[in-house]
Amino acid sequence: MLSKNELKYIQSLCHKKQRQETGLFLAEGPKLVEELLHSDYRIKKILATGQWTEEHGTNHIVEQVTEAELEKISALQTPNQVLAIVEQKALATEPVIEGRLSLVLDGIQDPGNMGTIIRIADWFGIEQIIASEDTVELYNPKVIQSTMGSFMRIKLWYKRLTHFLSALQVPVYGALLTGNNLYEQPLLKEGVLVIGNESKGIRPELLPFISHPVTIPRIGGAESLNAAVATGILLSHLIK
Repeated sequence: MLSKNELKYIQSLCHKKQRQETGLFLAEGPKLVEELLHSDYRIKKILATGQWTEEHGTNHIVEQVTEAELEKISALQTPNQVLAIVEQKALATEPVIEGRLSLVLDGIQDPGNMGTIIRIADWFGIEQIIASEDTVELYNPKVIQSTMGSFMRIKLWYKRLTHFLSALQVPVYGALLTGNNLYEQPLLKEGVLVIGNESKGIRPELLPFISHPVTIPRIGGAESLNAAVATGILLSHLIK
């Protein structure tokens, strides 16, 4: 049985400040935890219901809890058998931009969008994402869940984008309403694709660095596209 202090500690990891101080994050659900067990992420603790432990057993990091206890520590509306407390990974390298396509995210705020963009990048074989410092945090529980495990295969850096983009020697594509027709663009062998904030788009100070503005031609009456949906459409037509 979990003590009050244990419950409080695990619940605190739903907050960014506590995640930053401890270097830990939460991951939930059988599929995600199974992938983590086979990854190079270090799991500190697994809390699971009897349904999960019957199949996987218990050991020094696996503790059985009741469904009521799991519900108290879960960030999900419907808790799902198992929750893992995992160590964050610090990147020891800088992104390598030449010879590949990378994503640049400018002020993405919605955790669901962020997680889906990471999943889309993984689908198209993009291994690097560079995000503005105000983009939602990778280890936000909703981001982790939305990636469906793809965060384990993507490297993500948070940087000051004006400084980062100004130093690039590769084509910089940007998703803009006034850009060139996406369907007339050649396939990309190297460069970066900038995706802007869900409501404001790419911030004005970054526009001078965009050498290839592109737009998805609108046929119907919708005013805009979801950032993650737009990312998927753009990559499907730009990537080799």
